[in-house]
Amino acid sequence: MYTSFNKMDSPVQIPFKSFVKLNKDDTMAIYLQIVFEFIKVIQLGFLPEGTKLPGTRILCKILSVNRNTLIKAFQELESQGFVKILPNKGIFILSNQTSIHRSKARNFSAQKISIKDTDFNFNRSSLLENPVEISDLPLQFNDGLPDDELINNVSIARLYVAKLKAASSKRYNSKATAQVHTEFKKTVSNLLNLTRNLRISETNLLTTESHEISLYLVFKILISTGDKVVVTAPSYYLSNMTIADSGAEIISVPIDEDGISIDYLRRICETQKIRILYLTAVYHYPTTVALSAKRRIEILNLATEFNFIIVEDDYDFDFHFDNNPILPLAALDTHARVIYLGSVARSLPAGFNFGFVSAPESFITELEKHQSILTSGIDVIKEQVLTNWIQEGEIHRHLKKNKKIYKERRDFMVSLLDKNLREQIRFKVPARGLAFWIEWVQNLNLIKLKKKCAENGLFLPKTILYQTRNMTAVRLGFGSFNNQQMEVSIDILAKSIKDLNEL
Repeated sequence: MYTSFNKMDSPVQIPFKSFVKLNKDDTMAIYLQIVFEFIKVIQLGFLPEGTKLPGTRILCKILSVNRNTLIKAFQELESQGFVKILPNKGIFILSNQTSIHRSKARNFSAQKISIKDTDFNFNRSSLLENPVEISDLPLQFNDGLPDDELINNVSIARLYVAKLKAASSKRYNSKATAQVHTEFKKTVSNLLNLTRNLRISETNLLTTESHEISLYLVFKILISTGDKVVVTAPSYYLSNMTIADSGAEIISVPIDEDGISIDYLRRICETQKIRILYLTAVYHYPTTVALSAKRRIEILNLATEFNFIIVEDDYDFDFHFDNNPILPLAALDTHARVIYLGSVARSLPAGFNFGFVSAPESFITELEKHQSILTSGIDVIKEQVLTNWIQEGEIHRHLKKNKKIYKERRDFMVSLLDKNLREQIRFKVPARGLAFWIEWVQNLNLIKLKKKCAENGLFLPKTILYQTRNMTAVRLGFGSFNNQQMEVSIDILAKSIKDLNEL
């Protein structure tokens, strides 16, 4: 039986172009290069048994080759037993056992492998291919990052130098280091209790180097191969990659203007055993929708009724622009069903940002065991600086100042969108976060838009583009642009759309 990869609701696809390297200046025929490249990636496990390949027309565009050349290559691969061509169904990868000429092909293709390659086996993940693109274009949209120029380097640097000088005159033994770390966790837990209405102590808290490490550790401990994890559609591509690489089966549930569909979620729970529900509840990624109060209660009740765990990712709590920030599910949780994770003060300088996980004490203890393998120890100076920075109220003053600036930028972005794209898009003004979720009214090819914008000096990374049969949308971050950059960027976007419509 031939099956295709499970598709995730994210901009991540099988990166054939990174697998198949063709050199048109090589004396070897292109079709043979394709044959040997596919043999190599099949042997390395990038294309497991049963993988259904895209149609030849699609692969021709991806690899920039003639269709007859590609067909000839697949016929050769089939004759060697690496693929099976089924008429009207597609081309499927065969396993090692069904390859009828494997040893001969391996010896032949080995002549083309670079001396940098190796013949020993190790685990490879096609799911964790980095989708992030790098561009040199002067203007670049992102998915909602803060502005580096608004980072408060001065006060942090002053505190760090003072602590560093004090540390030079004494040595920190293990007991003193543990005391510093405990004080840091107490300070952070107090901050979370104050700002997010949690009821935790330092024993319910793990601090990490980043939000991504927090995600990785939580899923590593919770997920076993075959577990079913529910995510929203669309959802955060990085968490999807981490979940899938842990061996779980991803089940997608749609959202509407009030957040995740409770009726849809209940139907899934009634027919399947769900291990985890992963949510960005306060500020849904990527659509910026907030989960309604009614649905918050319903989700917590479902978790108790069907015995699943809620992993609540509050990645952007710091940036809310009203006086009544939405509290996380963790603040309402009375049955210890919610594992709450996020980051604090994303506007801190590089190296000072940190992630956290709030959970029952026994779970935190287990997380710490795994964290000790990943990190060499406690950065005493950094944690002392952050403790002082929080205790002295600098974090609140810094965030208050920056939120005012970001709110002004958000409102300016609204005026630009209304002025340049009013008839072509739908969007809601985000009450929190540093990005807009914009849906196009017309049927617009986002890949062509990406290329046209690049021609005009504006970079749209593929991780902010969302296009399916029923949706054409983009997540546009505004936080890292000043007003002038924002105005130029929206002008380029509008011009690029106009150019495409005139083709």
